[in-house]
Amino acid sequence: MKAIVYSGALTLAVLASGAVQAQSTLDAVQKKGFVQCGVSTGLAGFSQPDSQGVWKGLDVDTCRAIAAAVFGDASKARYTPTTAVQRFPALQSGEVDVLTRNTTWTVLRDTTLGFNFAGVNFYDGQGFMVPKKLNVKSAKQLNGATVCVQPGTTTELNLSDYFRANRMTFKPVVIEKLEEVTAAYFAGRCDVFTTDVSGLVSVRGSRAPNPADHVILPEVISKEPLGPVVRHGDDRWFDIVKWALNAMIEAEEMGLTQKNIDQQLSSKDPAVQRFIGATGDLGKGLGLDNKWAYNIVKQIGNYGESFERNLRPLGFERGINELWSKGGIMYAPPIR
Repeated sequence: MKAIVYSGALTLAVLASGAVQAQSTLDAVQKKGFVQCGVSTGLAGFSQPDSQGVWKGLDVDTCRAIAAAVFGDASKARYTPTTAVQRFPALQSGEVDVLTRNTTWTVLRDTTLGFNFAGVNFYDGQGFMVPKKLNVKSAKQLNGATVCVQPGTTTELNLSDYFRANRMTFKPVVIEKLEEVTAAYFAGRCDVFTTDVSGLVSVRGSRAPNPADHVILPEVISKEPLGPVVRHGDDRWFDIVKWALNAMIEAEEMGLTQKNIDQQLSSKDPAVQRFIGATGDLGKGLGLDNKWAYNIVKQIGNYGESFERNLRPLGFERGINELWSKGGIMYAPPIR
């Protein structure tokens, strides 16, 4: 899900961001002793508290990876639930240090809104879900449909573009909170629910009374590269968040796992030695301990492990989020 917020509140937050930048984010994070991450209000597989109140998901693991890199302790992460409308002001004002929630990388956000995207942890696209009983096979059959959608999102804009381009009409049911918009869909207030395909899979698997009663249509109408976001103007923090994510991806490609990482401490492979911090001085450039990448894998695991733990149980396939060497497009620059 992807917000397009241009409210007065965000404008003020952008103007106020200079004060936030007066002290580096890394210094502020180290001073308070934890990383404050903006997450979703509850999207299964990505960021959602379990029955014990413990936040889990692919995006939560990204936050924990940042904490492990900075503190050597993944538990030093805290979470601020944000809606699509709330998340950008929360980042600009300094309420959160980083957004690790399903947020699409766009040129407007990367420039005008004053953000830096630190990479992609899930390649996605927008789709449509309908009740099976409607016997709809294609989005091209949705002319005149009532569509549930969240406001302040590129989903909302893509929806309008798609229907206009295909000379169809629709009636929007616009509800901000994910739990409320999905409840409206499952209660029959709308014929269609639209969001990222990952969100559709997650919602169908975790919130539908009977998942088999709902069908995700084949059309994917947009590109939605989702990843962590930081404020402009703090390159050190940008580097830390970027390389924390890259370390998880690179670790999978190198075959480094949570289970075997300690065995690699005696490895003679130069690439492994650099990664775990046994040689070189890669931590210095980030302002971190040289074992920053080792700590990530030891405490969270690699990207593939996070995917299997959080998304596979909901029915997700790796697809394009498989490593580039295995037919996907997930790729990290070399850690050297």
